[in-house]
Amino acid sequence: MGFLGRDVEVVSINETQSLVVSCDSCGAIGMKEFDVYKISWFITGKLTTRVALLEVLSTGGIPQMLTVAISNEPCPTGDELLKGVKDELESAGLESLPVAISTEKNMSTIQTGLGVSVIGLAEKNKLRIGTAQLGDAVYCLGFPKVGAELSNPEDPEIIKVKSVQTLLESSSIHDIIPIGSRGIRLEAEQLASSVNTRFKFAPACTLDLDKSAGPSTCLIFSTSGALDQRLLSSLNLPLTIIGELY
Repeated sequence: MGFLGRDVEVVSINETQSLVVSCDSCGAIGMKEFDVYKISWFITGKLTTRVALLEVLSTGGIPQMLTVAISNEPCPTGDELLKGVKDELESAGLESLPVAISTEKNMSTIQTGLGVSVIGLAEKNKLRIGTAQLGDAVYCLGFPKVGAELSNPEDPEIIKVKSVQTLLESSSIHDIIPIGSRGIRLEAEQLASSVNTRFKFAPACTLDLDKSAGPSTCLIFSTSGALDQRLLSSLNLPLTIIGELY
């Protein structure tokens, strides 16, 4: 169902800590005969892993392990998907993260199928879920992109794991929400509802608020006060104010 409307589940394990769990699935995207969108398995593995990592990290959780469920044969599909998974972990500075892997060894398959889960640990007093405040400005970092727009996982207009890690360094930034297939508008309205406020969109915003952001190519965040210019420079991504909480 999702914790407070987020694409994660949060489970208390003791007085001070919680488990934060996310998952992402990807079907018919790869190089199999009946894949709907043809793209390298490396990119499929890399971007699917990125989504699951972003969901946990954006809550303030620290990834502890990852699972990779591949609904295809170990070689070549499984090997190529795993190259993408491992490359994304290295890019995020998480190359030592334990990984549990399963592939399909009994049946022949004609479409790519992949599922990635991340299990994280969070200090309850550092969870960034439901921390937005009345009067917060809400920004979108990156642009929503999907399908054929995503041939390059290093596209300078889409967010990476490092983007979230940078935002977490600022105490004036509250909720951070990766955007997926539901689009910016729904996530912004749900953010407002989760903290008993309403969302007012900025009239000058030119982003397509209803477009799918595919594998979390952008995110929204709420913040109080002016943004730190050094932080903005280090993000080096398109930043758009989309509204405020009132």
